[in-house]
Amino acid sequence: MSIRTLPFFAGAIATGALVFALPALADDHVADDDGAPSPYFTGADLFGLSVAADPQISPDGSQIAYVRRTNDIMTDRAAGSIWLIDVSSGEETPLVTGEGAHASPRWSPDGKRLAYISTESGGGAELHVRWMDSGASANITALPESPGGISWSPDGSQIAFTARIPGKPLVLGSPPPKPEGAEWGAPIQVIDRVTYRNDGGGYVKPGTVQLFVVDARGGAPRQLTYGEYDNGGAVEWSPDGGTLYYAANRNEDWELEPLAADIYALDLASGSVTALTTRTGPDFGAQVSPDGSQIAYLGFNDVGNAFDQTNLYVMNADGTGSRQLATSLDRGFDGLEWTDAGLFASYEDDGEHRVARISMNGSVTPLSPRLGSTYYALPYTGGEWSVSEGGTLAFTTASSTSPPDIGVTTRRGTRTLTALNAVKFSGKRLGQTQELSATAPDGTIIPAWIMLPPDYVPGTPVPTILEMHGGPYAAYGPEFSADYQLYGAAGYAVVFANPGGSTGYGEAFADRIEDNYPISNFDELMAVVDAAIAQGFADPNDLYVTGGSGGGVLTSWLVGKTDRFKAAATHKPVINWVSQSLMADGLAFFGRYWMGGQPWERPEHYWERSPLSLIGNVTTPTLVLVGADDYRTPRSEAEQYYGALKLAGVDTALVITPDSSHNNLSQTPSQQAARTASVIAWFDKYRKGEDAE
Repeated sequence: MSIRTLPFFAGAIATGALVFALPALADDHVADDDGAPSPYFTGADLFGLSVAADPQISPDGSQIAYVRRTNDIMTDRAAGSIWLIDVSSGEETPLVTGEGAHASPRWSPDGKRLAYISTESGGGAELHVRWMDSGASANITALPESPGGISWSPDGSQIAFTARIPGKPLVLGSPPPKPEGAEWGAPIQVIDRVTYRNDGGGYVKPGTVQLFVVDARGGAPRQLTYGEYDNGGAVEWSPDGGTLYYAANRNEDWELEPLAADIYALDLASGSVTALTTRTGPDFGAQVSPDGSQIAYLGFNDVGNAFDQTNLYVMNADGTGSRQLATSLDRGFDGLEWTDAGLFASYEDDGEHRVARISMNGSVTPLSPRLGSTYYALPYTGGEWSVSEGGTLAFTTASSTSPPDIGVTTRRGTRTLTALNAVKFSGKRLGQTQELSATAPDGTIIPAWIMLPPDYVPGTPVPTILEMHGGPYAAYGPEFSADYQLYGAAGYAVVFANPGGSTGYGEAFADRIEDNYPISNFDELMAVVDAAIAQGFADPNDLYVTGGSGGGVLTSWLVGKTDRFKAAATHKPVINWVSQSLMADGLAFFGRYWMGGQPWERPEHYWERSPLSLIGNVTTPTLVLVGADDYRTPRSEAEQYYGALKLAGVDTALVITPDSSHNNLSQTPSQQAARTASVIAWFDKYRKGEDAE
């Protein structure tokens, strides 16, 4: 779930290792009879798959540094490296490669150096700087944990960053003295934090995230912020280098205010910190105008809703004169950059991700490219980008048949500069995506698409999977999905949609599920399936349903409301809002914002929105999948549902992926392949007129 600052259900399905026996894995065309590679996309094709990410254009617009992540078959991991592209010629050069993790390239203001985070020096991740002319690099920090939020000072002499400062845990009593040489069990763990574990990060260690600066040539860093609260996030310098701007919740009860944050100005000479915004709700993402007189930022008023679009504001550098920009654009903003060429902002728009130039009078001028998400497992909208001082845009490209590459938009037009998977995909027949026309019973258009299997014969109804996105405040679009291509290779079409609650269609569309999710989505999703049938694509007698996170909620809800699907696979669902609200890593969030009160205050409301309440209606064979270390929609949710299905006599099995959090890409490539293969095998078991075994 992607909920503003808490990406709860955003796009991850967790599966892989089979806990209970499943049917034999479906044949997904691994090889032809003569041993030649399959012409279809297979699980093995996840290895060698490359994704371009984090494109950072040099200040003069002549070069782009970006992160290339490639799935390695020997380590079963995504190996990250940093590459350099000459914008004029398109020539690529490897900058930082080899063993270890390499990420977050950031140019110095003069473009002569590149800062990045890497483990290349051995041990943990550290801040490094590379001198571009000589190719020499140096380790700038020696930190116990990885730095983040790196930002160069305007004169290039210092680098600001964030890092966690260890704290002391609560101690209650003490064990007896330990004899010398004795081997005792691990000590007890005492927890007193509201949020005591984070999905993808595990149990929270005592301590806080603070802000530092370090000499760009190396040396001891200077700590700038203190307190029993985090002072992390993105960091912005004033043009004169005397002030840092950042967002934080510095209130005493910060742990119970998950959406509170203000923008602060930190004077480097005195160390004094001044609040520039004070509203109820989050303000963040400060970007200073080139002359230092104004600050653009993002935020919204927290009125207790499950979702509010993020707006764009500008204020004077001292915090006065705040006003909203681009009020005519009913979309939520998610990124900002202010260069000599103007103020640029990104936002979701009708199943796409866009960047626009925003004028101080509020006019919006969209740029031509459609950005692409680096989340290659499923077709979520998104994208990463940066802008040079002259207005050249570097971005991750969007395609339904390939993961993102690096593109560039200049005054002369838009070009794609890389083709990371072109050779790999040149011999593959891939599923093709097209729009569907679907209308909800109340007349609202529900944006939808269908990916047809590679050998689809026009006019032929085929087995069809309804696959639903998480969030629920997120969106799908015509993007590449490895999962979908695997389904297509097995002969399935995949229908996907943006029902009410999806973002990128305006506040009112997102609010269709306010205080009723997942109840109101049922009719919308049935309309999408009906549209696929009516337009001749989907076989009405051969339908399947699946989804992850928020899509898992919907899968579990749908099988409790209808028996039209032959089989279902629910990935990391929420099936009991009481246990979810008290067990998830958003402890202070779910009850207050999504459910309108705590479980003991609205018990009937929690139950009527919980798929577990419908278990007595379920007859659809339902596979349940979850990551062993999922703390966003905890493993206990999936296990409750599995147990309930067993007790209700519904055919089911439970799939658990070891060492996997909520995010699909926390799974290794082999686990991603195994997870999707298990779903295909489950569907094939019930497929009309076929025997998967």
